[in-house]
Amino acid sequence: MYKDLASLLAEATEAGVPLWRIIADEELRLSEMKDHDLLMRLDTRLSVMEQSATRALEEPLETVGGLISGVASRHYTYAQDKGGLAGRLANRVMAFALSSSEVNAAMGCICAAPTAGACGILPAVLFGLREEYDLSRGELQLALLTASGVGAVITKNATVSGAEGGCQAECGVAAAMAASAAVFLANGTNEACIHAAAFALMNSMGLVCDPIAGLVQVPCAQRNASQAVNALLSADLALAGMRSVIPPDEVVEAMLKVGHSLPDTLKETAQGGIAATPTGKRIAKEIFPDSAT
Repeated sequence: MYKDLASLLAEATEAGVPLWRIIADEELRLSEMKDHDLLMRLDTRLSVMEQSATRALEEPLETVGGLISGVASRHYTYAQDKGGLAGRLANRVMAFALSSSEVNAAMGCICAAPTAGACGILPAVLFGLREEYDLSRGELQLALLTASGVGAVITKNATVSGAEGGCQAECGVAAAMAASAAVFLANGTNEACIHAAAFALMNSMGLVCDPIAGLVQVPCAQRNASQAVNALLSADLALAGMRSVIPPDEVVEAMLKVGHSLPDTLKETAQGGIAATPTGKRIAKEIFPDSAT
């Protein structure tokens, strides 16, 4: 049984199989499910992800305070009409990520991957790449399985809680999961999948959690968009042959230590960062006028 990213990679290398096969075998062992049942569960989650990644693309959703109502549809229109400076794929991926965040803020159904606050990143990458490369449902299932194994290892050895580790532990880990999935979908090696995850974590190291009014809207939605793009560029770094100078498991450990070093004001309390700006405080008071300041 693998206990970290290195042992997951070693098991897959020894068996001559993709990462998802080792991850699936471990899940089947723990849950006592059959292959078919596991694939059905993966497909159920994919359906929820697809729905959340597309629901807000055409019409704004009503969110508490209206902080991010309409951001997905505006960005989707921009991506479709102009392509954007970062290119059509990156901007469509951002729109998908914003849609899931908007659905979450509207109390809609999302798939926490690994958390609700980071729910847009993995779906955005999966379905953005599906459209770009005409991928099959089966390929997405295996990519989701790959991402889940990476996420499970990080959860076991570090944290995915914003209250414990800041946004790096939520959106950063989601980006790591999505980066590994993206490499798999691009037919990259197992090693590249693992190093892509490490790059995504390094690129988000120290990211604080500072939601205005304590709501998972701003800057959460924008970070879902940016970290989805982080996943893509991290995948490209690994696919181009770059490898992390720091072993991936040491990157995970560093992320945990950085998270523990962050003050409480920067870990989901809405007492620091942009939440503590004059405008952030004013918005919070307008939304929750009876709350203590």
